[in-house]
Amino acid sequence: MSALLTLCVVLLPLVTPGRGARRWEPCTDLRPLDVLAEAVPPDGSAVGVRVMQVQGARGLQLSAAAPHALSFPASRIFFRCDLFPEEFSIVVTLKVPSLPPKKNEYLLAVVAEERDSLLLGLRYSPTQLHFLFLSEDGAGAWQTRVSFRSPALVDGQWHVLVLAVSEGSFSLTTDCGPAVDIMADMPFPATLSVRGARFFIGSRRRTKGQFTGLVRQLVLLPGSDATPRLCPCVNPELAVLSIPAILRGLTGKPEDNEVLKYPYETDMKVTLGPRPPCTKAEDAQFWFDASRKGLYLCVGSEWVSVLAAKERLDYVEEHQSLFTNSETLGIEVFVIPETGLFVATANRKTTSVIYKWTDGKFASYQDIPTHQAQSWRHFTIGKKVFLAVANFEPNEKGQEFSVIYKWSQRRLRFTPYQRVPTHSARDWEAFEVAGEHFLAVANHREGDNHNIDSVIYKWNPGTRLFEANQTIATSGAYDWEFFTVGPYAFLAVANAFNGTSTRLQSNLYVRLGGSFQLFQSFLTFGAADWEVFHIGERVFLAVANSHRYDVEMRVQNDSYVINSVIYELNVTAQTFVRFQEIRTCSALDWEFFSVGEDYFLVVANSFDGNTFSVNSIIYRWQGYEGFVAVHSLPTFGCRDWEAFRTAAGSYLVYSSAKEPLSRVLKLRTG
Repeated sequence: MSALLTLCVVLLPLVTPGRGARRWEPCTDLRPLDVLAEAVPPDGSAVGVRVMQVQGARGLQLSAAAPHALSFPASRIFFRCDLFPEEFSIVVTLKVPSLPPKKNEYLLAVVAEERDSLLLGLRYSPTQLHFLFLSEDGAGAWQTRVSFRSPALVDGQWHVLVLAVSEGSFSLTTDCGPAVDIMADMPFPATLSVRGARFFIGSRRRTKGQFTGLVRQLVLLPGSDATPRLCPCVNPELAVLSIPAILRGLTGKPEDNEVLKYPYETDMKVTLGPRPPCTKAEDAQFWFDASRKGLYLCVGSEWVSVLAAKERLDYVEEHQSLFTNSETLGIEVFVIPETGLFVATANRKTTSVIYKWTDGKFASYQDIPTHQAQSWRHFTIGKKVFLAVANFEPNEKGQEFSVIYKWSQRRLRFTPYQRVPTHSARDWEAFEVAGEHFLAVANHREGDNHNIDSVIYKWNPGTRLFEANQTIATSGAYDWEFFTVGPYAFLAVANAFNGTSTRLQSNLYVRLGGSFQLFQSFLTFGAADWEVFHIGERVFLAVANSHRYDVEMRVQNDSYVINSVIYELNVTAQTFVRFQEIRTCSALDWEFFSVGEDYFLVVANSFDGNTFSVNSIIYRWQGYEGFVAVHSLPTFGCRDWEAFRTAAGSYLVYSSAKEPLSRVLKLRTG
């Protein structure tokens, strides 16, 4: 967990010679050598070089510059001798457009000018990254090439590459991910002379094969692998070892009424009119909403307010009464790209329903047979869209299983994909760790036994099925919640009942060594839900406590009116500590959402010991005061909350476990 404090800090190694021994000196300093800064003037005034800002980061576009203009003699950095280091690493941050098949572009070349011989080069194609170097022996000289397949560079996104070389070992790390290692027959030469050579940035001394993308970082680190200095990192696609001054920071307002220190251009497009789609094609583009006088930036799949009158929650009004087949225990709101917005209801009877947002309201779209469904979970694997239901009861044949459905693009419906054996399943949680996909099921009980294993399943790309990967002992498990902090992956379980008491330890697990291991335990009372959320750099974890019960004590009405707890991560102590307690009435769910610059939590209060007609409360974040109640919403047996947005505004939808009616509420802003 100490890595939670790491913010990509670069440490400079110290070299201390032994006493009485002659001091060994390398040909260059054993520090990061900013090759890009050596080639580009500090003010960025090189002819043909443009400073561009794309996806929140600045880079240099070099394609209009003459190759010789972006070069410098090797003697500038190899000032003690003429030998290239035998062990080194090269760090590159770049954004590459799509390339035609078989086309190659150079990122870096070291060329012996007199004989126009390539001593060292780094180039890429649509499917490979190539590292080239000159090998020599008594029989002559030849060029050796080491190729790494599918580095996934030509996707139009920023990436950080670290190429580490040590004798015959060549390693490539992309965006702080797993390293790809190659043991080559021909090692990198120990005596590669760079006398009379020049470094060329973005070319091989000629216009053919010239780099057409954006480069932000190009660093040579003699003597060591740069990966530990960069990783782990909060933003691995933009991890920094050293970048030229002209590229540091983001754009902002000029200081002291002066012009911007560095001129730059930005790949910017502003769309006017009604809200346009926000997809990969529109990423980093702007939309101006004239009616609300707001400027928005497309980030991922959401329009983020950049400049607008502050939007604040004014009041909540009913938008739609959603009549369901039966009582609804869980709801899941999700979007299928190019198809629409949907909500899936987990209904108590034998049919659950998927509704589609049509003309500003949810309309019935598809019926799916279920068996006292408790919840739905939407997730994707690549372009595949899935929906998993947690069934609480067995089917007509006495078989007990939950079902994963897959979206059929041809039929525009969900179809059964995989059955998974479960035991009174309450919840599914889908998550991804290091490119691998997982599903965790909360098994509540088997017969009368609540102390059973819940299971984590892992997607097998070969069989294209989920297979059991790990079991975790749980007690009346009600909910799983996955989240990450820095490079660490966590999974929290809400344990509700062990057969005799609701006073239990609910556990938080951290993934280490390929499995989830216990990290911290929390005292809970009939825990029904965990909700993780971030406010700035702060990480919070809220538990919904439903009631106090013990077989040895008589149930009292006030046992349902208890405190639910919000915890905050203390990075220094590497543990979650109690932040705030909130009085709730048999709370079954928390939902975190934001409106403008304000943050909110809404709780599903279901029962106060006398009636199911209990107000659920919206709390607003007020800094030092914590969360403060601001709106009281009449609900009946409230079971689940979901927040969502459309082009028309922000909404909340809640389900009732006591009547066949869910409600969609609109958040009115002022």
